[in-house]
Amino acid sequence: MAIRQITIIGTGLIGGSLGLALRKKKFAGRIIGCDREATLEKARMRGAIDDGTANPGDSVHGSQVVVLATPVLAIVDLIERVGPVLPAKALLTDVGSTKAAVVERAVKVFGKNVGKRFLAGHPMAGKELSGVDYADADLFQDAVWFLAPLPGQNLNEGLFAEFAGWIDAIGARIAMLPAEDHDRLCAWISHVPQMISTALAAALVEEFGAEAPLLPAGGRALREMTRISASPYSMWRDVAISNKKNLEDALWKVEQRLAHIRENLATRQLAEEFEQAHLLRKVPGKKK
Repeated sequence: MAIRQITIIGTGLIGGSLGLALRKKKFAGRIIGCDREATLEKARMRGAIDDGTANPGDSVHGSQVVVLATPVLAIVDLIERVGPVLPAKALLTDVGSTKAAVVERAVKVFGKNVGKRFLAGHPMAGKELSGVDYADADLFQDAVWFLAPLPGQNLNEGLFAEFAGWIDAIGARIAMLPAEDHDRLCAWISHVPQMISTALAAALVEEFGAEAPLLPAGGRALREMTRISASPYSMWRDVAISNKKNLEDALWKVEQRLAHIRENLATRQLAEEFEQAHLLRKVPGKKK
């Protein structure tokens, strides 16, 4: 079944960028958005969607692929709402930052048919600024798009294969791993960096005030470390709740490292921490 229509529920940064990316790569079908009317109007004006509705149930009619592009807890709720009215042969997928809770809800809603109806996904792409105003057709270029296939799920046929082809066409690189492994990995490579940036920025405001001329004086290092502190709480709240155990474990280990560094500022053990950290830059394929 060829993809003739795609519904994107949530036409903000990720959903809007997906629509723009598909158009840039000559997707010839219709793109239907679902969001608040004001957001839909912006998405229409930017060319990310052809039409839209505020009703998730109405938005899926006639679509072969439905993409849930909202924060994670909303995705979990939408699977419950959209699943029962999804066209019989349509594929439901998502772009949520955590996967275990999403997959658990999909299994509950679709039962034994979940492997034919749902594909869990997560593009590792974004910006510190949210909303369709910041959507970018090139957002997914060279980004990893994680897929968390269910046991026995064949991604080399039908809508699964065609949708994967579009992921490839918009410039992303597909990587596959189980939902639980995804959540543990992303706690380290995505969620902890966000929390560290947030903590550093909040501490700087407490120490020097919001208007202190910190960024120019701190140079590139400070700008890079605090850039994502502008990311919206509304998204990261859902990530923290849905990946709480993995994030707690990772943060605890980082806290232990920081405490060790604090306690050894004048000892040889500080040098050993630097030496271990430098090993990360010696991984094959990484730039030095």
